[in-house]
Amino acid sequence: MSAPTPKPEVLVIDDEVQIRRLLRLTLESAGYAVRDADAGQLGLNEIAFRRPDAVILDLGLPDLPGLESAQRLREWSQVPVLILSVRGQESDKVSALDAGADDYLTKPFGGAELLARLRVILRRAQNAEETAEIRFGPVEVDLVRRTVTKGGQEVKLTPKEYAFLRLLATHQGKVLTHRQILRELWGPKAEDQTHYLRVHMAHLRQKLEDEPNQPKYFKNRIRHRLPLLRRAIASFLRSRTVNRAAPLDLFSLKPPRLHGGGTVTSPLR
Repeated sequence: MSAPTPKPEVLVIDDEVQIRRLLRLTLESAGYAVRDADAGQLGLNEIAFRRPDAVILDLGLPDLPGLESAQRLREWSQVPVLILSVRGQESDKVSALDAGADDYLTKPFGGAELLARLRVILRRAQNAEETAEIRFGPVEVDLVRRTVTKGGQEVKLTPKEYAFLRLLATHQGKVLTHRQILRELWGPKAEDQTHYLRVHMAHLRQKLEDEPNQPKYFKNRIRHRLPLLRRAIASFLRSRTVNRAAPLDLFSLKPPRLHGGGTVTSPLR
């Protein structure tokens, strides 16, 4: 028996308790799972941790204005954003859309219109996917049902493992830097937490690779930077007398220590 399709999750960021209650009632009655936050920074933290399917964002937040929240969010996430605000001037709408919002709805609003606009931005996000199903080797990732199978058998992943796999699968054949992945999955404050990647990469290999110790699909690379390598060679030549009759052994060079140069190769190449 197949597992039920997870409900789309919407995060509401609004400092008005009554609005949050109204939105929760409207959204849950339409089949959405709902979480909420009463401040901009808290909302950004929730997005980084929970990875919702869509965000409803108020502009008049007490700590971090909605426009700034949207701008910061767009630095590391493309989650659909619907602005909900009492500000109805054209300039306000243009500013919000330019900041990265997908749509704008003025308060007071009707529940039917809210749900219609939410369906539209979710549909756009879904249509933006290259494909609803991605396969590599015996593994199949269903982006609509959020399921992963290997050889026809469902593989249980944690929410963060699935988000990691989805990110790699939707960037097939591309090389992603560690910082890119950390910003996308854990937010901008996690750029230096590379141990997160080591742990989750090991889990994905254990669950999806036939031979985890010799991975075929999930590989790490270290990107050597030519200027650093050139400087190391120059230093090597200056530090010792080179015997012109003997071949130069560059393998005796110690590679320069690199910071932040790690990359991950996504599957499906």
